[in-house]
Amino acid sequence: MSGDRTPPLAEALRSGTVVLDGGMSDQLESAGHDLGDALWSARLLAERPEAVTEAHLAYFRAGANVAITASYQATFEGFGRRGIGREEAARLLALSVALARDAARRARAEGITRPLWVAASAGPYGAMLADGSEYRGRYGLSVAELERFHRPRLEVLAGAAPDVLALETVPDADEAAALLRAVRGLGVPAWLSYTVDGDRTRAGQPLAEAFALAADADEVIAVGVNCCAPADVGRAVEIAARVTGKPVVAYPNSGESWDATARAWNGPADFHAEQVEAWRDAGARLIGGCCRVGPPAIASIARMLAAA
Repeated sequence: MSGDRTPPLAEALRSGTVVLDGGMSDQLESAGHDLGDALWSARLLAERPEAVTEAHLAYFRAGANVAITASYQATFEGFGRRGIGREEAARLLALSVALARDAARRARAEGITRPLWVAASAGPYGAMLADGSEYRGRYGLSVAELERFHRPRLEVLAGAAPDVLALETVPDADEAAALLRAVRGLGVPAWLSYTVDGDRTRAGQPLAEAFALAADADEVIAVGVNCCAPADVGRAVEIAARVTGKPVVAYPNSGESWDATARAWNGPADFHAEQVEAWRDAGARLIGGCCRVGPPAIASIARMLAAA
């Protein structure tokens, strides 16, 4: 949240560790909202915006410093398929930032005095396809084509004045290159976060090469991983810190796997707050959770990092 008491996020990362929120969709589903839709949580920007604010507020109450907006799957193309024109789609994208700001104001009114920031989420091209492509990459599009897809949405999100742009769940180094080009000149810092499988991107590129793309990008204040298995985080954090010299962001899933056909999570959860100490020691400075990681887990992370 902007204001005299809140320094720029980049400054905060130089001096300590910042707690991210957890999965937006899971918090909304736990509150009884049906997200069985190609727009996923972005549908509620139009239909139940107050529910989005409440989800953000739940994470602030749990100890998060950063709210990631409900715009991951919000695109002009995706909204267009639902008959929502570009002007209304732009309003909904900007609204995602405003709702997170409103949650921060409400948190302040409740007596929460720690720094609060808003990260505007920009998911990958595959999120718009809503077929699990964000876990594969390699869409058959050029870097220039991907840049043209991402730039208009990023311009709207940046215009809504978030504290940072979250370029997240990126499966492919080619798409990362497009996103890095798309954020130039927007005047808002960004973090770049890959979804990974072991020590490679989902598209199969070595992480050292993928992270190196952001090493000299002045706009990028942190690099790392999200929407991956907790077991893959530690090695990725080490590589990101070594290759880029930047603060590292880490927010994995619960450890369950997503079945895009059945639109369901399978397998056991393997996310434990105790893991974050090793991630922090390896260079992680923005730490939270992604899918299936809710407020109780974020509260545990916040307590652990505060006690360190």
